[in-house]
Amino acid sequence: MIHTTITNFRENLFDLLEQTLKQDETVTISTKGGNAVMVREDTYNALLETLYLSSIPGLKGSILEGAKTPTSNLIAESEAQW
Repeated sequence: MIHTTITNFRENLFDLLEQTLKQDETVTISTKGGNAVMVREDTYNALLETLYLSSIPGLKGSILEGAKTPTSNLIAESEAQW
């Protein structure tokens, strides 16, 4: 993660953006009014998706339970449905 000031960010915008896009580097920009974060779009979308999925009651338990199920059981159940 790169930490920078707004002044440095303005001076090095292109280079910082390139690092974010090509190296998946997160940039934290400090200003007098607060901080901002620059991330790749796919990283941002993944964070939003994780937040959304985390908001669904019981989903985490279902996923953890499903992870414990042997794949042989899944194949047998799938064949039984057809």
